Amino acid sequence: MSGALENIRVLDLTHVLAGPFCTYQLGLLGAEVIKIENPHDPDCARGRGPDAAGNAAGLGLNYQVQGANKQSLALDLKTPEGRDILRKLVASADALVENYSTGALEGLGLGYDELAAINPALVHCAITGFGDTGPKATDGAYDNTIQATSGIISQCDGVKPGVSFVDYATGYAAAFAVSSALAQAGRTGLGTHISVSMLEVAMQMMAPEAAAAQYAKTINRGKEAGITSYDTAEGVLMLGSFRPAQYRRLARCLAALDQPVPALANITGWPDVWAISDATKAELRRIFLTETAAYWARTLQSHDIPAEAVQPLSQAVDSAQLAARQYFQPNPADPDTRLPTAAFHMTTGGPTLRQAPPTLGADSAAVLTGIGLTAAEVAALSDKGVIA
Repeated sequence: MSGALENIRVLDLTHVLAGPFCTYQLGLLGAEVIKIENPHDPDCARGRGPDAAGNAAGLGLNYQVQGANKQSLALDLKTPEGRDILRKLVASADALVENYSTGALEGLGLGYDELAAINPALVHCAITGFGDTGPKATDGAYDNTIQATSGIISQCDGVKPGVSFVDYATGYAAAFAVSSALAQAGRTGLGTHISVSMLEVAMQMMAPEAAAAQYAKTINRGKEAGITSYDTAEGVLMLGSFRPAQYRRLARCLAALDQPVPALANITGWPDVWAISDATKAELRRIFLTETAAYWARTLQSHDIPAEAVQPLSQAVDSAQLAARQYFQPNPADPDTRLPTAAFHMTTGGPTLRQAPPTLGADSAAVLTGIGLTAAEVAALSDKGVIA
């Protein structure tokens, strides 16, 4: 079965996490993705991961988790020959995604204006820390520094979350933008330049909080009792009693267990939620300490109240739910390694893991002969170090 983006060619000039994740999602949906890296300084993610041998081979797990369904062209864009090859590739490409510093490719004569002159239908997506305009447009950034400057770390009580979720959310935003622009180009025949800002993605993930931070009137509210974590007799429970009706349902559940909390039964609107007293919150803490997190999760779920025991990642990845959805799929070249795919299913044209993450330059010759270079020309470029 073909993917939704079959016959779409994407040039992938990205590295680390956000950009490669964007193009991986496009590749899962059937796009032909050509990952272009400097043969002398490839994607640094190739050397990062828990397996030293894989890192040394340029197949570090940090690269593999968004490296499948791609071809690898090792091409030095700092050489005139390398730039000419990219221009030839652009002529037949539908999209180009890059996450170099603002202005880096323009400095090589490979900016959007130059490439759009070759292919007016090209969708050109640039992913940067702050976007390509504004006073910080040229500042470098990583996930952790964006978490700092965006207010995320402050919102998390001064502790940086131990995952690169800004990178991955940025990759999704870019993939959505590219897909939208491809649909537009299909109607109009014209491409566009897309500027994706990690900072703006971070703000987007905090939309209610970010809007409230600009609200003229300061509102001081404690943590809502129904959407917080509780220590239990064994483990930690995350309660998901969010809406007023769920508080009333929680009251009925606890009363049936001979642990009545009458104040919860009278909650009819948000002001009631925000007015829950410290004494009622303390009573909930006492009740949840009487049983295990697993018990409370089962019991609350049976009353249609969202609740889950807090699990370590090592257990979460082996959940029966993820297995049923086939979210992790074996690397075709190494079945013992399970790779994440896409967070959605489609009845037709959906994401499929088809080919293993390639080693550096594994497809250089095939890509170049595909645009008309002869075997002798490819060999000459290899001898000069333009390709690998």
